Amino acid sequence: MRRFFYLIHLLVFLVLIALAAKWSWVGWLLLVPLATFGLGLLDLLQKEHSIRRNFPFFGRGRWLMEGLRPFARQYFVESDMDGRPINRMFRSIVYQRAKGAMDSNPYGTKVDVYRAGYEWIAHSMDAKNIKDINTSPTVTIGGSDCQQPYEAALLNISGMSFGALSDHAVKALNKAARLGGFYHNTGEGSISDYHLEYGGDLVWQIGTGYFGCRDQNGQFSPDAFAEKAAYDSVRMIEIKLSQGAKPGHGGILPAGKNSEEIARIRLVEPHTDVISPSTHSAFSTPIEMMQFIQKLRELSKGKPVGIKLCIGRRSEFIALCKAMRETHIHPDFITVDGGEGGTGAAPLEYSNSVGMPLHDSIAFVEDCLIGFDLRDKIKIIASGKILTGFHLVRALALGADLCNSARGMMLALGCVHSLICNTNRCPTGITTQDRQLIAGLDVEDKAERVARYQKETVHSAVDITSSSGLKSPNKLKRYHLYRRVDHACVERLDALLPYPKPSSFLDAPLPDKYQQDILEASPDSFMARHMDLDQPGGAPAST
Repeated sequence: MRRFFYLIHLLVFLVLIALAAKWSWVGWLLLVPLATFGLGLLDLLQKEHSIRRNFPFFGRGRWLMEGLRPFARQYFVESDMDGRPINRMFRSIVYQRAKGAMDSNPYGTKVDVYRAGYEWIAHSMDAKNIKDINTSPTVTIGGSDCQQPYEAALLNISGMSFGALSDHAVKALNKAARLGGFYHNTGEGSISDYHLEYGGDLVWQIGTGYFGCRDQNGQFSPDAFAEKAAYDSVRMIEIKLSQGAKPGHGGILPAGKNSEEIARIRLVEPHTDVISPSTHSAFSTPIEMMQFIQKLRELSKGKPVGIKLCIGRRSEFIALCKAMRETHIHPDFITVDGGEGGTGAAPLEYSNSVGMPLHDSIAFVEDCLIGFDLRDKIKIIASGKILTGFHLVRALALGADLCNSARGMMLALGCVHSLICNTNRCPTGITTQDRQLIAGLDVEDKAERVARYQKETVHSAVDITSSSGLKSPNKLKRYHLYRRVDHACVERLDALLPYPKPSSFLDAPLPDKYQQDILEASPDSFMARHMDLDQPGGAPAST
């Protein structure tokens, strides 16, 4: 019956269109309803969607509402504390600082300070005058084997590749890095012309695809690496083992996105699918990884070389520490990425449920370096949802020496949190290759905004540090922070995450917390030794 009435209505409109042949203005008036019923007829005849077939034309409202839902929620429904993955309160503070607008907060906090997990830093009655403190502190990266150590800022741009970002976005970020005196991580897509245009400091990230330093078979090419590592802008090298967005998962550059330009930059064949493996081919054991690090350090004429990873099995990272002790080779820095994900597009399951979260990871990595007597040789870089001065302070207190931010820098560029980064339809021209959308991103203006945001955020972190009675952020420790465990219980972070004794991972008795992981770890393999869980203490079956 419903379809019968629909066809009757359509017939009436066809008759009216026939009359419009004599009165052209009538045809224009009837154009919209005719198009409406034409769509309805298509819906009636198609078999793919039941809703559209049962409710011609009107059923399309479902997809319209689905499309508008994120925007309606963000602009009309969302409170300051709502919004995922970044709530409006944090987005607003980034925008305000990027624009140089007032960023003070009236009438008290909107945060529920009695919820479990709420954290704060203890201020001091011996607070320091911020005028007497360096508000642009730096951290020296580079061990005894490093001939070209680098002075890194406290907050820097995390890895985002050209191709994932537009050329205008890359240029704006790099110019911001030059203006603000901080570094710009290239992401694993290699060094493009846009990374070099303004001369900002670069950290060249090398992933499993060895883009920019590979041979025709996709293997690591020492000659191609040495050529680019010699660039003056390249200040450090980062070997990417995994990323928080999709740890343990290789990437695919579809043929449609693999343009002539991107292929030239990455040293691949254009217009073909390019697969990034899940693991590196240049090494297969922790010891071989240390040897690869030393090789890159030599090929780059002594520039700092580090690794980036999201922590998975704890025993595997401990295996790296054992390899460092055995070979006497160690990275100059370790970038710790949180399993909660980042700017990279990833399967939902990986973003939600794979990899150790950032805060636990920072503390774990520092514990291992302390336990293996390596802490003074290696700098820890925290990467993952660093947006405000307190986020920076918390990461430093947990064990980081400095931080990277991707999402904060994107927001400072003008990202409006539309969450369509992986569709090539980014409305702000940041994560798209659509030339019409890219044209809307003004490089000069956005570079100023990113530089201003970085400066104000670091200043905020130093300000908080001075309120705690400290003269430098590098003095922050876990005991400066408190966490509400439940409504009635508050603990210092060093009680929840106690420091191990120096060198305590080297000899028995091993710390109970890490004993099984240490016993499982071998410098000769990333895979844990087989554990016989039936034996007391879960000792390796071979012992």
